[in-house]
Formats: sequence, C-alpha cells, structure tokens
Amino acid sequence: MPKNIFSRVHSRSLTRHHKIAMAGVATLGAAAIGFSAVPSGASTTTTTEAAQPAAVAFSTEQIKDVKASVTDQMAGASVKAEQIAAKKKAEAAAAAKKKAAAQAAKKKAEAERKAKEAASRAAKRAAVKKSYPNNLDGWIRESLDVMKKHGIPGSYEGIKRNIIRESSGNPRAINNWDINAINGIPSKGLLQVIPPTFKHWHVPGTSWDIYDPVANITAACNYAADKYGSMDNVDSAY
Repeated sequence: MPKNIFSRVHSRSLTRHHKIAMAGVATLGAAAIGFSAVPSGASTTTTTEAAQPAAVAFSTEQIKDVKASVTDQMAGASVKAEQIAAKKKAEAAAAAKKKAAAQAAKKKAEAERKAKEAASRAAKRAAVKKSYPNNLDGWIRESLDVMKKHGIPGSYEGIKRNIIRESSGNPRAINNWDINAINGIPSKGLLQVIPPTFKHWHVPGTSWDIYDPVANITAACNYAADKYGSMDNVDSAY
C-alpha cells in the first residue's frame, strides 16, 4: 500500500512540473516568433493583433518606360528595314543603268562595225574597175555611167540612134566633105564631133583622144545637153 501511495504522489508532482515547463516553452516560442516578425531597428513592442499582409506597390512609370522602349525598338527596326530596302533599290537602279549603258555601247560598237564593213565593201567595189565589152553596147553603157557621175542626161536608145545615123557605129569615122571639113576641122568619131567642140565639152576622167569611143560619146552628149537638153532630143545633124 505505501508503495502505491508514493507512486501516485510522485506522479501528480511530475504532472504539475511538466505543465509549468510546457507553459514556459510555449511562452518562449511565442516571444521568439514575435521578435522574428519585427524588422531590424523597429520597436520590440508586442501586440496580440494578427499581422496584416503587406501592400504591393506598382509603378505606372515603369510600364510607360517599357512601352516607350518597345516602340523605339520597333521604330528603329522599321527605319533600318526602309534603309535596307532603299539601298537595294538604289543598287538595282545602278545595275540597270550600267546594263543599259553596256547594251547601248554594244549597239553603238556594232553599228560602227557594220558601217566600217559597208564602207570597206564600197571601197573595194570602187577599186575594182567595172569592165565593159569592147563594142558599141559596151561603149554606150560605159559612157552612161560616166555621164551619170557628172549629171549629164541621156539614154541608151537616144545615144545609139544618133551614133548609127552619124557614123554607123565606126569609132574611126571622119567626115571629109562637109563645111567643117572645108574649114579644116572635120567631124570625127562615133558622134562626129569637131575637135574644138570635143575639147570644150570634154568630160573629166575620159581620154583626150577624140577617136576614143567613150570620150567621144560623153563629150558629144555634154554638148547636146547644153544646146538641146539631151542627146535624146537630137534627130539630125547638130
């Protein structure tokens, strides 16, 4: 029995001790929490009121700054893009101008080359003397070419008709019986021209021999053109 009594007394004493200890621990814990919640340098006065949540502050100036920065970046990018586009456009225009100039130079060079070739061909043709048959047909045709160069009118038919009447196509023909012969200046050659007339109306580039067929024809046609308008208008002695 006594053993049980001591046991119960000892049990109640430990219980109170434990309660006091627990109360002290709780008090110390609350105090520690209170100190930890107070900022450095602040008053250490404790309060039983619940801590209010801190207010969060927002600055509209920062938002404006962000918007301005984005706008500036977009504007800068737009300007840069425009500059790049302008540069490409200028380069394309310069390239097109250069190409056009090259094409124009090429065309000019080609035209000059063709002109030189044409001039060279013309010179070669001029250098090669045209050949004519050594007969009445050839003499008349050669005379017509010389007359053309000097602007002397006349046709193949008109010249041939008068040659046949005057000399029958004989370049060495001479009239020793008409008035000119009596005066000592007989008519000679295909178109029976007297020496003074031949000398006066001689055409440059032809022979000075009055019996030369081409020289005789061209001188006679030159005289007839001045007096009658053309050898074509002569139908008798002239």
